[in-house]
Amino acid sequence: MTLQEVWVRLSRVKRLDAGLAEGIIQSIFNSGIYSPSALVSCGLSEGQLSEFRHCNAKWVAESLRWLEGDHHHLITFGSALYSALLAQISSPPLILFVEGDPDLLSSPQIAMVGSREFTHYGEQYAQVFASGLVSSGFTVTSGLAMGIDGISHRATLAAQGKTIAVLGSGLLKRYPPRHSTLAQHILETGGALVSEHLVTAPPLAAHFPRRNRIISGLSAGVLVIEATLRSGSLITARYALEQGREVFALPGPLGSVTSEGTHWLIQQGAYLVTEPNDIAEHIGSGLTWFPDIRASESFKKPANKSSVAPQTIICAQDSEVELPFADVLANVEYEVTSVDVVAERAGQPVPEVVGKLLELELAGWIAAVSGGYVRIKRASHVRRTNVLI
Repeated sequence: MTLQEVWVRLSRVKRLDAGLAEGIIQSIFNSGIYSPSALVSCGLSEGQLSEFRHCNAKWVAESLRWLEGDHHHLITFGSALYSALLAQISSPPLILFVEGDPDLLSSPQIAMVGSREFTHYGEQYAQVFASGLVSSGFTVTSGLAMGIDGISHRATLAAQGKTIAVLGSGLLKRYPPRHSTLAQHILETGGALVSEHLVTAPPLAAHFPRRNRIISGLSAGVLVIEATLRSGSLITARYALEQGREVFALPGPLGSVTSEGTHWLIQQGAYLVTEPNDIAEHIGSGLTWFPDIRASESFKKPANKSSVAPQTIICAQDSEVELPFADVLANVEYEVTSVDVVAERAGQPVPEVVGKLLELELAGWIAAVSGGYVRIKRASHVRRTNVLI
C-alpha cells in the first residue's frame, strides 16, 4: 500500500481529525508498518479501521490511476501546497484532488457566489466585480454552478485572470455537465479544478453544502452577488463568518427576490459594496490577519495604475458633461423596464420616449434587453451628484 493510498483511504474515514490523520501518516511513514494493529495504536477506533480497510477498492484504484495523469495532483493536509488559510478552518479536508495549477490554491482569493436563478442586474455586476478583482490581483474562486458562479468564472477568464472551481463531485464527474467546456477553459488558461471527493464520486446533494466551506476557506473574503433567502450562497456566507473571513454583499433593487438574501446579509453586518475597489481596499488593509498568505504587490494596493500617473483623469469634469434625458433615465430600473412603463412614468408619448431611450443606450446609460431596457453604469463611469436618479 502506497502512502498516497493511505491518504485516500483515510479521507474516507468519518469523524477523523485532520491533525490526527497527519500524525497517523507520519507514524506509518516512519515505521513502514501498515497493519491494522498499527493503525489502531495510532488512534483509529475499530469502526474507523473498518472504514479504512473496506473503502471501495475500485474507486480508490481509479483515483490513484487518475493521479498518474499530467497536471493531476493530490494535495494532502500539512503539505507545502496545502492552503494555509484552508488549514485554519474547523474541518479542513484531509485531501484535495487538483487538476491544473496547485500553486493557485495559495494565491490571494476572493470567492464570488450567487443564485443559480439570476437577473440581468446580477449578471452585469458579477462581470464588473470579477474584472475588477482580477485587476486588483485576486484569483476568483467559485463553485462552477449554473448562474452567478458560471458568470463569475467566465468574466474572470475574459479579464485574463485566474479562477478556481471547487466541485461538489469527483473531477471525472464534472457537474453540471453543461459547464464541461467552461471547466476545460479554466484549465487551459492556468486555473484549477478542486474536489475533496474521489474522482469518480457522483454529484450528490449532500456534497454541495460541504463543498462551500472549501470555497470560503480558500478565500480571504466572500462576495455574494445575488441570493434568495433560501440560496446556497448564504451557506457559503455562514461558513465564511465561522471561519473569520470577510463577507461582502451587493445591494440590489428593492422588491427583487434575488436580492433578498444579500439585503439580509447586509442587515446582519456584511459589508455593502458598490465597486470592486471596496473589496480590494478592505482586504488589502487587513492582510496581517492571514498568516503566510502570498500577497502580490497588486493585491496589497488596488490596481488603478496610479503608480504610473498618480492623478490621471480618465473622464470629463462634472460641469462638462450633460446628463441626457434625466427625466426618462430616472424611470428605467436596474431590472427590465418596458418602454410603455417608462413612457407612462415620464408622462411622455411612446414615440418620443423611444428616441430618447435610443440615445441613452448609445451614451452607455442603459441597455436594450428582451422586454425593454435596464439601467447600467455609464461606459465612462461618470457620476453626477447634482441629479437625483
